[in-house]
Amino acid sequence: MNVNFKLLPEAVASVRPADKHETLACVAQAFANVYGVDEFETLDGLEERENLGSTGFGRGVAIPHTRSTHVNRPTVVLLRLETPVNFDAADGMPVDIVFGMLSPEKAGVTHLHALAAISRLVRDDATHTALSETSDPEALFALLSNKLERDAA
Repeated sequence: MNVNFKLLPEAVASVRPADKHETLACVAQAFANVYGVDEFETLDGLEERENLGSTGFGRGVAIPHTRSTHVNRPTVVLLRLETPVNFDAADGMPVDIVFGMLSPEKAGVTHLHALAAISRLVRDDATHTALSETSDPEALFALLSNKLERDAA
């Protein structure tokens, strides 16, 4: 799979956070559980980035992201929220799809390419609809894998 970021099957989960802060905590916990990064360092980075401006992308999607010394390429978790939460997105819509991303400290343009790849995924109407209508983590991973493989071909 020739993609701009790393996503493992176990990094896709369905969760029920109460609010934006708890959503970021779920993202940090997923990174810790799946990729072995420091949960609290990750949460601090995500919150620091969020304080600069909402990572609510729009259309019910958020892409909270930060840098980390614990990854060697952009690394992603995907959380499907069972109940949408307010993420202060520009369009005012609550979020139910969260792509968390960690990039290496000095990723530079690689970080931007990975963000752009996620952005393209969720801007595609068919992919967005499928992500919105699918809550099973295995089905979500399969959907993304198939889409990313087709795009790379």
